[in-house]
Amino acid sequence: MKSSIIGILLVVSAAFAEERVEFRCGFDKPESTPAGPGRIVTGFQSTPSLQIVLAEPGTATRSFPIPADALTDPYITLRAVVRADAVSTPPNPWNGIKVMLVLQTADGPQYPQIPIPVGSFDWRPFVHSFRRPDSLRSATLVVGLESVKGTVAFDDLQVASGRPPRKGLRYDAPFPGHALDRLRGVMYGPTCRPDDLRNLARVWKANMVRWQLNWEPMDKATQWATDLTAFDNWLQTALKQCDDGVRICKEEGLLVLVDLHCPPGGRLDGGTCRLFQDKKYQDYFLEVWPKIALRYKDAANVYAFDLLNEAVEGPVAAGLMNWRDLATEATRRIRAVDPDRAVVFEPSPWGSAFGFETLEPLPLEKVIYSFHMYEPFQFTHQTLYNNPGPVSYPGAIAGATWNRARIAEVFRPVREFQQEFNVQIFVGEFSAIRWAPGDSARDWLADVIDLMEEYRWDWSYHAYREWDGWSVEHGPDRNDTRPAAEPTPRMKQLLDWFSRNQKP
Repeated sequence: MKSSIIGILLVVSAAFAEERVEFRCGFDKPESTPAGPGRIVTGFQSTPSLQIVLAEPGTATRSFPIPADALTDPYITLRAVVRADAVSTPPNPWNGIKVMLVLQTADGPQYPQIPIPVGSFDWRPFVHSFRRPDSLRSATLVVGLESVKGTVAFDDLQVASGRPPRKGLRYDAPFPGHALDRLRGVMYGPTCRPDDLRNLARVWKANMVRWQLNWEPMDKATQWATDLTAFDNWLQTALKQCDDGVRICKEEGLLVLVDLHCPPGGRLDGGTCRLFQDKKYQDYFLEVWPKIALRYKDAANVYAFDLLNEAVEGPVAAGLMNWRDLATEATRRIRAVDPDRAVVFEPSPWGSAFGFETLEPLPLEKVIYSFHMYEPFQFTHQTLYNNPGPVSYPGAIAGATWNRARIAEVFRPVREFQQEFNVQIFVGEFSAIRWAPGDSARDWLADVIDLMEEYRWDWSYHAYREWDGWSVEHGPDRNDTRPAAEPTPRMKQLLDWFSRNQKP
């Protein structure tokens, strides 16, 4: 399928005002700066700056009250100019150099902050925009060091109402990467089981699979993947399974999205990809994707490549590319091998919907944008990861009312991005645990799918014949790990939508 592009277009949604600075501190008047650790030194552009030094790991911050009543736009933007010298590696991704807002809301505090790398770097500007909480009561800007040692200096602190205007390629027509009315399928892999794929195509009537190149078990793979030789050996084995799957899928009329599910280098605690901390992992990433592209260049039913599952940048180390730039370069290298191949891009962090709030499109054609839907996490993952249970949907969950309207609100950043840039959206994962009370999981799926269909998004359910907790073939009894004798309400719902599929 061919798309045309209207070139570089400055897109400013009429719903949002341009940035309006509500607070600024350049430290030119030390007497008006709140007291706290550190001292005023001659710094950025030979003007006064705040410097904080810690000889041993610890925390030293200063706080600045912000007029929350002035932050009326749907977005808030933080800006700062920062210099660092030998700042140590933090114990958690959220520690380190802090330029953070503490927002008090009716639902509890929130802590949006600028992702800033550690180590050493000269004066650099940083910016971070995010959606304003609906029930914002107060705001405090916090800057300094947290749980680290080293030297940091700050200047030109700004808190603005609004966000920078987004620039990017606006497609003349959405590019889905296929010629069908809609893709409705499942996540699958990394092992090829031909009978399962034939059942998916012939009985379930799905028309696509998101094929995971996934190193299992995932928790151990976060460390295994630090060894690039071991990673490459695993990947070659996984690709052989994918080869078999692509062949079966072609016979059965299933399109395939090849998904690099395990990042080279794995992940740090908290999920940050080492890909953004060590150049050798970025180099490998850029080398391996054109090899994968060459492997599937003649596979017509491989309609796209999902560049990386749920990237998490964290503070990007000096000299490395952020996720958008890295994905752009990887796509260019893929296109050098296969000019017409579509790619799928999931924003950081975690391929989440809120990753679209300030995202600018990749400066390339034939890009499909994707996210994953597990909100509210306390419902979809109840009894997992220390979440309580039972939790019902619709209803009050984690202090908020969750229903179809609330899900539409989660989807809003994606929908706005879709409309501003006229791009195709693919929902790569969505699911709710099968032992949610009563028909809660079915009701949640109904609202999620109805909205995806209304917005004409392609989608794949998580997951098909993996862990039984996500299986629509299993009933609500957590202790019963056998498939149900009759189709469950959740399975009936999926099969109803799959029955409307066109086949390639």
